[in-house]
Amino acid sequence: MNCKYFYKFLLLICFVAFGSSQLLAQKQVQKEADNFKVKGFHLDLRIQVMTPTALMEFADELSELGMNTLVLEWEGTYPFEKHATISNKYSYTRAEVKSFISHCEGLGIKVIPLQQTLGHVEYILRNPRYSILKEDRKDISQLCPMEISDNKALFTDLFTDLANMHNSDYIHIGGDETYLLGHCEKCKKKVAKEGKSKLFVDHMKMIADIVISLGKKPVMWADIILKYPEAAADLPKETIFVDWNYGWKINHFGDIPNLQKLGFTFWGSPAIRSHPDNWFITDWATHFKNQKEFIPYARKANYEGIIMTSWSTSGVYGFTWDVNYDVVDMVQIRNTYPLSGFNILIQSYTEALESKDAIDPQTFVLKYAKKQFGLKKQDAQKLSEFIFFPKELITNGKPDKSSSIAVMKNDYGKVRDQLILINPKKNKEEFDHYKLMADLRMHYLNFKEVESSYNSVNFVRSQTPKLLEDLNKILENAKGLDKRFLALNKGFLYDAEINEQNFLRTQQMHALHDRLAKLK
Repeated sequence: MNCKYFYKFLLLICFVAFGSSQLLAQKQVQKEADNFKVKGFHLDLRIQVMTPTALMEFADELSELGMNTLVLEWEGTYPFEKHATISNKYSYTRAEVKSFISHCEGLGIKVIPLQQTLGHVEYILRNPRYSILKEDRKDISQLCPMEISDNKALFTDLFTDLANMHNSDYIHIGGDETYLLGHCEKCKKKVAKEGKSKLFVDHMKMIADIVISLGKKPVMWADIILKYPEAAADLPKETIFVDWNYGWKINHFGDIPNLQKLGFTFWGSPAIRSHPDNWFITDWATHFKNQKEFIPYARKANYEGIIMTSWSTSGVYGFTWDVNYDVVDMVQIRNTYPLSGFNILIQSYTEALESKDAIDPQTFVLKYAKKQFGLKKQDAQKLSEFIFFPKELITNGKPDKSSSIAVMKNDYGKVRDQLILINPKKNKEEFDHYKLMADLRMHYLNFKEVESSYNSVNFVRSQTPKLLEDLNKILENAKGLDKRFLALNKGFLYDAEINEQNFLRTQQMHALHDRLAKLK
């Protein structure tokens, strides 16, 4: 070959190689831009407290799915040193917490503690030791932000403990759903003079400053600052806001771009369990739709992270009171099915994070059914019909949309009966969760039908024996459901808590039975 052409050939090769490397570099930069810095999951340990072994196994699963962050809402399960009063009967030992955090870090997962600092603090205020902090004597969901010195002393202790235990760069300081903001006389005076935003921001700034002084960045739910944004600029610029959106319109709580213009960082937060989910229904369609719509939006809106929430309860409690509203006991109002039954939504969340385009829920479920359970097309379609069957609550004896409970039972019964007959080739235990959920749903409808008849204007005493007979069958059926619930969740939750969940799930049924028995 002529030398002149040979050198030209070499130059061409170099040019192509250089161009290819540049293209690859550009694609890598674009890929990094499309990815979220924080890919995480939120664990709600207010109730349904996972055993240490279950926590470890769940962290392993998150690591395999590419997660790098776990937000832990410890609530009363955290073993505080100076404030041991806060810890409940299911609290972990300090050795267990240290071991779990170390395990997570070995997997490349940072554990961010979530400590509520204004609302959702019933578990603190139920104790007389903290009564001075109450915003209201009876509604103890919120502390008073005007008790500045006592609040500062308490949260300095709590956050110092959490910061020493957790190695994450962040601490979540809560701040959501502060429904009593400006309620007490002290707060009313400040609101009248400076506004609700200033009342909220001054308190949260004090909390954020504590966290920053400990070398951490404060993370905060965004709903209240979006509703009352006037004083937002007073918050430290290190503050990260979490836009929790569970299927509603963008900017549901307020104007997010305006806060972004102030220089604040945002993370997004969809949900796989949230209102109105309870023991008997899960609004699967809404949760899949939430992932389909919100995650692509969060990417487009330049959110730096995504944290998937999974709520075991609504966070609303019922109380037994003594005189002067001393708390004798408190119990959560609504429970959801445990996290053990939601692998399909966790897996779809992973796919939604990895995909540049929005996921298609129907396609995902069919694909998951084939891959995870070895189902053929017909059975996969039956699982999909169960997942996406419209979920309705019964309110005052009537369905939200259907004409009657009887119609709901008939329509749902067909879907439920098909699901029960499916025999998966693999991962049978996971599929058994769906079968139990399906039976719990029918169990709920059967009970609501009896309850509706009892509360009907046409109810007369002579109908009591028939209603009692129906209710006795429902309660007998509950025993089998309880055993299945125990078998599927043993080791995931503590046995004592499983028994509590079974008791609470049928408490309303037993109460109606007692009333009917007196009429017989």
